[in-house]
Amino acid sequence: MHGALSDPTRRAIMARLALGEASVNEISAPFAISQPAISQHLKVLENAGLIVRRVDGTRRPCRIAPLALSELDQWLAALRRTMDQNYTRLDALLAEDMYAKETP
Repeated sequence: MHGALSDPTRRAIMARLALGEASVNEISAPFAISQPAISQHLKVLENAGLIVRRVDGTRRPCRIAPLALSELDQWLAALRRTMDQNYTRLDALLAEDMYAKETP
C-alpha cells in the first residue's frame, strides 16, 4: 500500500479525493499530464486498495476506500514507534559517549 503513495502525483490525487468523490476528468484537470496517465495512477491506487470506483452511467467516480486511511494510519504509527525507539537508542549512546569523554 505505502508503495502506491511513493509517487507525488498519487499523493496529490489522494489529497484531492480527501475532499470528496471525483471523476477521472475532475481529478486530471489540475495536472499537467494526460488523462490516460492519471487513469494509470488511479489503477495503482485502486490495486493497492486505497481508492474504490463505482459505475454511474458512463462515469466511474473515485473515492477513498473506507478502510484505506485506517490501515495507512496503522502503518504510520508503526513507523513512528520504530523511529522513536531509534532516537531513544541514539540519545542513550550520545549521552554515554559524552559521559565517557567527561570522565577521566
